[in-house]
This record gives sequence, C-alpha cells and structure tokens, in this order.
Amino acid sequence: METITRPAVWPWISTLARLGLAAVWLVAGATKVGDLAASARAVHAYQLMSYDVAKVIGAVQPFLEIALGLLLLAGVATRLTAAISAVLLVIFMAGIVWAWAKGLRIDCGCFSSGGELGAGRNTEYGLDILRDLGFLALAGILLWRPRTRFSIDGALLGESS
Repeated sequence: METITRPAVWPWISTLARLGLAAVWLVAGATKVGDLAASARAVHAYQLMSYDVAKVIGAVQPFLEIALGLLLLAGVATRLTAAISAVLLVIFMAGIVWAWAKGLRIDCGCFSSGGELGAGRNTEYGLDILRDLGFLALAGILLWRPRTRFSIDGALLGESS
C-alpha cells in the first residue's frame, strides 16, 4: 500500500500571513512617506510627546514600515521581522487606547495622514483596535511558524519552495 504524502499546510498559511502583513506595512508606509510633516502631526496628535520628538518619529515611521514590508515580502528574517511588527502593533494599539481614554478625536494615522478629526466625523477606535488585532494575529502566526514558501529564508536554509 502506497502512502500519499500531503503537503504541509502551515507553510502556505504562514506565506499568506507573511504576504498579508507585508502588504499592510507597505501600504501604511507608502501613504505617509510622501508627506512627512503630516506624519509628524499625526504622531503629535496623540499628545504623548513634544512636537520635536513627534517630528523624528513621524519621519522615521514610514521608512520603518516600508522596510518591514519589503523584508516580509522577500521573506528575510521572517521571525525577527514578525517580532518587530508585533511590538509596533502593540505600541500602535496602546496609542489608540490612550487617545480613546483621553477623549481625543483623532484619526489614528495608520493608513492616512491622521490628525484631528473634522466636525461631524466620528472616531473609529474600536474598529482600529480590532483591525490591528487582526494584523497582530498575522505576526503571531509568523512568530509561531516562520517557515514560508517562496522566501529568501527558505532558499538560504535549503528548503524547497
């Protein structure tokens, strides 16, 4: 009796998580990189730091997000990149919770220039947190199962794609 070997499903699930999280970071960074001053204003809107510190963070953040996206897209240092992603996502969620608790009316700036909301626009903090929890789940999958298909990690470790 011949045994049929089924391909492992986890590398495929992890690949989808890797590519999904890569897309998140690339889109988030790309929406901010063209206007670093707006990115700084979005960071400052959380009222957690001085404007000078917010300028630095607002200038670095889009490039960090793009770098994480490119590393994930290529599948380089997947577990480490997922860990950094998870830390950033927790920081972002903490910032949203802070803004919510303080009663601030701001756009989180996750996929936009952010800042204070105009009249008649409502905050969506609960949805922002749920969305980020979903992204955190993708990072969690990669922390748990970092071996993915079509990755540089796999090629370097001699794994087939």
